[in-house]
Amino acid sequence: MDEFVCDKLNEWHLSELIDTFRDEGIDSESLYELKDEHIDKLIPKMGPNLRFKKRLNLLKGQQEGEEATGMTEVLPTTSDTGKRKPDPLCKSSKGQPAVKRKRETNSVKAETRILHSVKNTMGNVLAKLNNQDDTNLNMFLKTKIKNLEIEKKELVGVFGRTGAGKTSLINAVIGEKNLLPSGRGKACTSAMIKVEANKRNEKYEAEIEFISPEEWEDELGSMLHTIERESHNNDECDIHDNDARDKLTAVYGEEWTEKSCEQLMEPKYFREIPEFLSSTQKSLPSKSAKDLSESIMKYTRNGTKDKQKEKGWYWPIVKSVTVRVPKNNFLQHVTLVDLPGNGDRNKSRDTMWKEIVGNCSAVWVVADMNRPEAETESWEILREISSQLGNGGECRHIHFICTKSDAMDDLHEYNKADAQALILKANQETKEIVNEELNKETKLKKHFSDECLQVFTVSSKDFFRGAYLSPENTEIPMLQEFLQNLNDCQSETLNYVSGAHGILSLIHGANSRGDDGRNEDVCVTLENNLNFQIESMKDEMNNIKANFEKCLQEGVERSKSSCEQILTSALNPKRKSGYQGFHKQLKKAVENGGICKPKKGKEINLNMKLTSSLTDSIDEKFRNTFPNEGKSGPFNGVISKFTLDTEGLKQKYEEFELQLVFLKSEEDRLKTDMRKSIRKQKKTVYRSLTQTVEEAMQDCYKKAAVFTGVGTLQNMRDTIEKHVHVSKNTMFEDAKNNMMKLLKDLMENVLGRLEKTMKESIELSFRTDEHSLLDVSSELKEVQELYDELRKSS
Repeated sequence: MDEFVCDKLNEWHLSELIDTFRDEGIDSESLYELKDEHIDKLIPKMGPNLRFKKRLNLLKGQQEGEEATGMTEVLPTTSDTGKRKPDPLCKSSKGQPAVKRKRETNSVKAETRILHSVKNTMGNVLAKLNNQDDTNLNMFLKTKIKNLEIEKKELVGVFGRTGAGKTSLINAVIGEKNLLPSGRGKACTSAMIKVEANKRNEKYEAEIEFISPEEWEDELGSMLHTIERESHNNDECDIHDNDARDKLTAVYGEEWTEKSCEQLMEPKYFREIPEFLSSTQKSLPSKSAKDLSESIMKYTRNGTKDKQKEKGWYWPIVKSVTVRVPKNNFLQHVTLVDLPGNGDRNKSRDTMWKEIVGNCSAVWVVADMNRPEAETESWEILREISSQLGNGGECRHIHFICTKSDAMDDLHEYNKADAQALILKANQETKEIVNEELNKETKLKKHFSDECLQVFTVSSKDFFRGAYLSPENTEIPMLQEFLQNLNDCQSETLNYVSGAHGILSLIHGANSRGDDGRNEDVCVTLENNLNFQIESMKDEMNNIKANFEKCLQEGVERSKSSCEQILTSALNPKRKSGYQGFHKQLKKAVENGGICKPKKGKEINLNMKLTSSLTDSIDEKFRNTFPNEGKSGPFNGVISKFTLDTEGLKQKYEEFELQLVFLKSEEDRLKTDMRKSIRKQKKTVYRSLTQTVEEAMQDCYKKAAVFTGVGTLQNMRDTIEKHVHVSKNTMFEDAKNNMMKLLKDLMENVLGRLEKTMKESIELSFRTDEHSLLDVSSELKEVQELYDELRKSS
């Protein structure tokens, strides 16, 4: 136990607990991690237990309040020691006017104060309920209180070619100049780097997650076999072979050339990273951003030219790197993820890549300011993942970000005002060019409206140094504001406080209601309203289902008639160099389930090609039914329109106003939660089309992968084409049927959950005989005042 914990226990008049905390090794870090179940074991006596929980909740609230406001009150980190320096350009932090920053800071402080005050109140109510008998209503209330806590997390995926300025952009946006390593060494293209808030302590931390030893051994064998095969065939090394050599040299230096796969798995090569062999995560705590940047270098980048042949660069065996930043307001509920362009040939990395892409709320596509319309890699990434982000994902915003806007020749010859004018003129021209290109992207427009697409021209370097541009004109503050809106602390606070107000209203109402038969009247009225609403939703969902089936059936017929032509085109691409190198890519594709992800160039995905007519037939209908954007919500807005009309019933049943308040808050929370869960579940429905086709093609891929020697390319083509010809009459029909089944299951789950939850809430609000509940009149009054204050400020 350290001095901090001892001082706190004395300050809280709980000095009798010092020996217990010392014996259990509770220090300042673990103190903040204590949960109710830990505290109950540490402090069995109810009085000290409740006093400690109350003080600890207040302490946590104070800490989180400081974290929430810390980044708006300080400037970007520009020194090696992590100290903050005054902005030479203006007195506003992050490029925001000082008055606006003060207003935002006061708002965040107020919301933090309200949230933690209400959380503390509900914690005390829950502790009291735990001391009562477990009746149906009691258990119902305890569950509702525990379910008030909902972790909000938004993902922002950052794509772009190596050298486009992704890491500098992330560093600038979160105000940490020295956090992610850039400029030294060659960035690797396999590991994902996640940047999030450190809510556990005030250190800069990184967690390294490795692929499994078994996966690395498999990849080793494959890479060594490929290199050996190419050397025997005297073929020129293709990009896959160079990629394999780069990976092997990074980990083993030049030693791999004389070793077998078994020898390369010997523990001596992994002494520095024993966590890899034990399949655990490696933790790297640091005092400053610069120290952490140095620590993670070998896990995220290759060596510089003079060190490239040295072993011990571990990025090839890294699955992901999670960087945690203390006291950062932009990351409270947001994680930034620096992503490789199109997944990875390693299965676990590719699975993680697909999951993250599908979960992104926003995507930043980063390109160099110099001719961004010609950045083929960025545009190809955008085309290839558009369906995974849209109908197959949760994305609501796509930002095309042109970096290095200040990288113009001869700027030093102008004064600052003229230089800024030149940069801003070039920025405007660039935005017009990129917007024209975006308008041509028909595949992207199928999944996203114009409102979702936005172009930025940024200078990460000048945001910190201020040589030519004001902070606002670097456009970094605009991206920071976007992250602040994603964080949306107020919605989290409002949801929690509204739910707490509803629960306390129910408890107080149950204590004060009479028993004159009107309970049953209002209960029957509410159940009738519920049944009517459920039937209306069923009707709308049945219409949606019928339209889906019609669109899909048209897609099935088009797929049957066009699939062989589409396949022939995919297997015989038009290239200036003919089919040179294509046989290797097709070989990689059949070995990898129909997908080849080259380090550069277009991805080959035979499964998506074959499914294209099916997805085209349903894309528009699917997007309208399950929008990621807008306010209408899923199923043509039927969930948003659902209501028990509790507001209308308050006039007729004034004595049950508190119970009706609870039902309204329960209805609102349930609809919000269901919209989120549907957004996640609809991804499975959409992806099922390609997944069914992919599964149906696996046997022919395995047969095609066996061919070697002369005629391999033609043999692979013939095998695939024959399989599609034989399977087309059932394969696409199966895909349609699977999607319709998943859609039906989703609709039934939505209706069932809505009906069951609201029926239970109505039943326990009006038909329970329990009257001896807690007296929460004072708690209700306190939360009501805080709720009113919060709504006035929103």
